[in-house]
Amino acid sequence: MTAPILTADNAAIERALACLGEGGLVAMPTETVYGLAGDATRPDAVARIYEVKERPVFNPLIAHVASAEAAFAQGDFSDRARSLAAAFWPGPLTFVVNATGGTTVCELARAGLETLALRVPAHPVARNLLSAYGKPLVAPSANPSGRISPTLATHVSTDLGERIDLILDGGRCTEGIESTVIDARGAAPVLLRPGTIPAAEIDRVWPGVTLGGSDGKPISPGQLLRHYAPDASLRLNADSAGQDEAYLGFGPGEATLNLSPTASLAEAAANLFSMLRTLDAAHHRIAVAPIPIGGLGDAINDRLARAADRS
Repeated sequence: MTAPILTADNAAIERALACLGEGGLVAMPTETVYGLAGDATRPDAVARIYEVKERPVFNPLIAHVASAEAAFAQGDFSDRARSLAAAFWPGPLTFVVNATGGTTVCELARAGLETLALRVPAHPVARNLLSAYGKPLVAPSANPSGRISPTLATHVSTDLGERIDLILDGGRCTEGIESTVIDARGAAPVLLRPGTIPAAEIDRVWPGVTLGGSDGKPISPGQLLRHYAPDASLRLNADSAGQDEAYLGFGPGEATLNLSPTASLAEAAANLFSMLRTLDAAHHRIAVAPIPIGGLGDAINDRLARAADRS
């Protein structure tokens, strides 16, 4: 049975609340993409999200809450991190912090880590749902892992309609790509995942932003890419394949597989992991075409660098 798509009025919100309370899964709109929401305090609901998305269970999920105060109860925020939250929340910025002793986000959602990723979304439907539910909701993008993120309710229905319980239609997402993620545990923020809030804007509020983690520990979505690393060796920024290499292309030209023949970064991001796995199954060495820097290109290049890292 296909999940119903309901215009996100009060009656639909009430139906979604009942569904979540029973451990069900509800697609909800946020300003970034549609998220697949489940009760973050219930391991059974969280396990179902991993199963539906075909997402590795070692990849932690972002917990969404209704307010900064709710986030501060779940994670340990420094004064500088709280100032940054005041500047950008509600909005497309995710903080990775140490979980408090009283956090209610279950261990499975945190992938067994001491850290916790938290966000206060800006979309009014998400905020209404979170406020009424009163507990954190994990809400990764409502699509199978490795696919293009959904920005319309109909996208969710096409991808996951037969595997989830309810879809709240809040219209087209305004941002269209996932949130910026920072590690806020130290003296200065560390950019873990590029998003719609650029590092320069963060730096104006909390100076000293650096790029990437320093120790490679998996503390948030986007930081577990070494687990996606192929057995095959990767050679990055290659213009063509060498001897005995498969070629992962980008843009027009000959390639074993092409992330996007039309040079679409969105298409490339969606295809990256699945194409790496396909090539890895048949080849010992993979050459990867250059990916432009900027926007989604930064995220793709970050993931390729982690996949190629053999340290």
